[in-house]
Amino acid sequence: DPNEDTEWNDVLRRFGILPPKEKPKDEIEEMVLRLQKEAEKPYERMNLKELKEAEDDFDEADIKAVEMYRQQRLQEWKRLQRRQKYGELREICGEQYVKEVTNAPEDVWVIIHLYRSSIPMCLLVNQHLGLLAQKFPEAKFVKAVVNSCIQNYHDTCLPTIFVYKNGQIKGRFIGVAECGGINLKVEELEWKLAEVGAIKTDLEENPKKDIMDMMTFSMQNISAQKDTNTKNRDVMKPNIT
Repeated sequence: DPNEDTEWNDVLRRFGILPPKEKPKDEIEEMVLRLQKEAEKPYERMNLKELKEAEDDFDEADIKAVEMYRQQRLQEWKRLQRRQKYGELREICGEQYVKEVTNAPEDVWVIIHLYRSSIPMCLLVNQHLGLLAQKFPEAKFVKAVVNSCIQNYHDTCLPTIFVYKNGQIKGRFIGVAECGGINLKVEELEWKLAEVGAIKTDLEENPKKDIMDMMTFSMQNISAQKDTNTKNRDVMKPNIT
């Protein structure tokens, strides 16, 4: 008997002549798995449509639980719909500003870009915001030609990005420098919006950190060089008495 527990069979197993001996299943583990399977309700695997079609098949004990489960799935569906409500950079005009931005639904972050199409930096920001709108569909991204919202707005203040939530301005980026410079990358703009809380980024650190560190290092070197030059000049001064 290959399943018999003998020394000879053990030797044969070590040489691969007999297959490994099957371990006896833990009775407690089997019981837990059986109870879990029995406790699983069929409606827990159903979507809303399937629940509706099968509601006549449930007994009275399950009716209340089914209704609670249906409401839970309905709330999940509504949350998903809210998260996927936007997903694009939409154009609005000044007349729509209050409705689309200030009076946006509660707890919805709104990012609005005031731009002028003749300014290259504004076109770059629009391009980046379009990508971010697809990546973060739970936030509302809109753009508006600045003249339709604010008359005589100076070009030096463009691009202008305002970040709203519940009718309040939570962040603002005014002008090329504050928006990130003419070489702005989409990751850098994503980080800026994440810093004010408008989106939840998966970036682990500021994409511009290396550049900022390099600039800081260069400034420190320049400062140190100036101090050295000053000391050298002081040493070389003639001692006039």
